[in-house]
Amino acid sequence: EVNASPIDTFFEMVSEPLTEYQKADIKKKFARYDHLNSAEQKMRMIAWDISYHFRNNWQGKTPFKGQLVCDKKINAIKYKEYLDEIGIVTSEVLISPIDEREGEESAYEKSSEKVNQFWKRMMDEHGNARSYEKNIINRFKNQKDPEIIIVVDKLLTGFDEPKNTVLYLTRNLLGHKLLQAIARVNRIYPDKDFGYIIDYYGVIENLDDALQMYSSFEDFDEEDLVGTLTNISEEIKKLPQKHSDLWDIFKTIANKRDAEAYQQLLKDEAIRVLFYDKLAAFAKSLKLALSSIQFHKDVEEKTINRYKEDLTMFLKLRLAVVERYSDEIDYKQYEGQIQKLIDTHITTEKIETITELVNIFDKDKFQQEVENTTGKAAKADKIASRTAKHITEKMDEDPAFYKKFSQMLKETIADYEAKRISEAQYLSRVQDIMNNVLAHTDNDIPEQLNERDVAKAFYGLTFEALSEKIQDDAVCKEIATQAALQIDDLIQASVLENGKPIVDWQYKTNITGKLIIEIGDYLIDELRDKYNVDLSFKDMDKIAEDCIEVAKIRYK
Repeated sequence: EVNASPIDTFFEMVSEPLTEYQKADIKKKFARYDHLNSAEQKMRMIAWDISYHFRNNWQGKTPFKGQLVCDKKINAIKYKEYLDEIGIVTSEVLISPIDEREGEESAYEKSSEKVNQFWKRMMDEHGNARSYEKNIINRFKNQKDPEIIIVVDKLLTGFDEPKNTVLYLTRNLLGHKLLQAIARVNRIYPDKDFGYIIDYYGVIENLDDALQMYSSFEDFDEEDLVGTLTNISEEIKKLPQKHSDLWDIFKTIANKRDAEAYQQLLKDEAIRVLFYDKLAAFAKSLKLALSSIQFHKDVEEKTINRYKEDLTMFLKLRLAVVERYSDEIDYKQYEGQIQKLIDTHITTEKIETITELVNIFDKDKFQQEVENTTGKAAKADKIASRTAKHITEKMDEDPAFYKKFSQMLKETIADYEAKRISEAQYLSRVQDIMNNVLAHTDNDIPEQLNERDVAKAFYGLTFEALSEKIQDDAVCKEIATQAALQIDDLIQASVLENGKPIVDWQYKTNITGKLIIEIGDYLIDELRDKYNVDLSFKDMDKIAEDCIEVAKIRYK
């Protein structure tokens, strides 16, 4: 039977984010069920519960699906009607042909008119029973709708769809069939560590017997079965510890309202990684807890609100430090689940989640991001980290140039951390470095190379190799400039045809091998012998090979 207390509790929980008008509208819908018998009331309330549970936890922001298991064909069809009437989730029914007994149907039980009519509609739409099953499964696996598939016996065994995440049980299952049903939703998938069982029947009481009975069978290893099912209340008990573990990272911060202090503490990459992990664990645990009526009953509202407020603060902090230190984290891993948690339960203010970092080449967009950052040090950190990321990505295109500015960046950061320069000086310096990197300009590069961008890279490599051999800086620059221009001419003559790179020249050894020899000959005759520079064959081979590696990227 359906009693008032659980329904009232459920109503308060599901209507939490609604306006008074919306709440009144739902109450009217609930009131319609008063005249129904208790079984019908119970089915409709379960349909409401499934609708809200699925909407609040998975709908929209995640790819996950659900499976509703019923006792008879007639009830599977009824659940579909109730879910459609509520209009929150989409569903399809997949049943056996009407002449096949399924679930708890009696062998002598005749199909009702409702079942016959449903089956006729399916056959009209799909042609035959095989196509009907294939089409429904294909929609469930590959399309947005249906979000929930309603079955009796179908798909409880031998059906593998990792996005199938939650199993709603409204019928009795025993032994092997129970274990197989649980296995259906326990397949690991990105953003999914485990599945969920919502038990409306009391089936889980049978689980221990099923585990004992089947652990001796070949197809079930006893170790694999340990921990097959964990009560949600056991997971919820871990929430206070996960909350405490997260705060423990920031225990050294005296003023807990000092936002900059949190970000400064997270300057250390190892601490940031720990923070990201602990925050994801807390968010997932809180999401699980907020989906449970029992959690709302057992935990004081002020504690729940504290969890929500802390989550809001830490999610904002996470976004700030990801942008400030330009972290390459797998932002998609739990973003769907976290965004779903925000949308459903954190309704007081907008919280942005992580997206791809803005590239410094997108000058206007990045400038706007910097302007929106509070504090000179935070601005400087953001510019420095994003410039360092860009340097790492571009290093192979001009190693000497990017190494130089990478070193300048490291020295500037070290000077600031050692308090040798102020926040304003730190910001000014990193802005200059970023601008030089973006413009690919270096005052030390000779004017003769101004119109020869690729030759600039060859100059950097050659100058780096010669600077240890030639003491006079002006002479070294002049020789490196001549070498860079000549090497660029040799490479262009070999790899360009009518001004365009030869397709896949990088993989043609007849071209690259010839270039090694030609560049080597030039370095011997016009550099080593002419200027009496102490260059070994190993030194010259390295200059040639490094220049060809750059050319493979720049001339393609």
